[in-house]
Amino acid sequence: MKSYVLTVTCQSTRGIVAAISGFLADKGCYIIDSSQFDDLETGLFFMRITFTSQEGATIEDITTGFEPVKKRFDMTCEFHDSDHKMKVLLMVSRFGHCLNDLLYRWKIGALPIEIVGVVSNHFDYQKVVVNHDIPFHHVAVTKANKPQAEARLMEIVETSGAELIVLARYMQVLSDEICQKMSGRIINIHHSFLPSFKGANPYKQAFERGVKLIGATAHYVTADLDEGPIIEQDVARITHAQSASDYVSIGRDVESQVLARAIHAHIHHRVFLDGHRTVVFPASPGSYASERMG
Repeated sequence: MKSYVLTVTCQSTRGIVAAISGFLADKGCYIIDSSQFDDLETGLFFMRITFTSQEGATIEDITTGFEPVKKRFDMTCEFHDSDHKMKVLLMVSRFGHCLNDLLYRWKIGALPIEIVGVVSNHFDYQKVVVNHDIPFHHVAVTKANKPQAEARLMEIVETSGAELIVLARYMQVLSDEICQKMSGRIINIHHSFLPSFKGANPYKQAFERGVKLIGATAHYVTADLDEGPIIEQDVARITHAQSASDYVSIGRDVESQVLARAIHAHIHHRVFLDGHRTVVFPASPGSYASERMG
């Protein structure tokens, strides 16, 4: 039996849940999982519902039939086929721990995506990628050729049909134009528990400040460097007896797990943008096991 996901954002008001659940019931649908949140500061309402169609109604029928409810509450909403594997383009430079982790999760089915290619400004991981039967694209980036390099990147995105770009430790800053064009569709992993210790060497900064926790942050990419809406974070406890290189080793494990969890949340439509913040609903029963593999 096919399942679908409905995501809804609108102004909070009385009767939204009743209207949605009533519509689905009338269409012969069964609700498997439902999450909702009212942001009292912005007045926005967010909802995610997983449901099955038990009487043969197609997603087209359901989407068309939902129009009156959508218009009544002025909703931003989408229906998604749960079987659809999102097309993802990975980008990496010379640190391969996140890339290798994502390739492994993808290979064993813990990350149900379609990897349509890997873009890198170096050749370090070409063989690894090709051995997975994934297209590898080398796009060198310099100050002189950056506009041409970004034009090539967008060409790869368009020809591959990529729905999401993942910066798996890609160490080049994307232009404002790409950030705006792919808004909400680029995820970056930053090796720091943002918003502290920004920049290229946060572990050294953390070591010099004698911190007791180090972490990583996965966020959507915006024109403001390392300041996009945060999707997922985690930390690891360290002690004074550990060195800066120990911080790096521990941090890489945290980065890999945080990035995988952020991607998992995005591809299952559990992340909602709420201004500069995000609303991230917990994993539904059907996807919980694979996410916990992180």
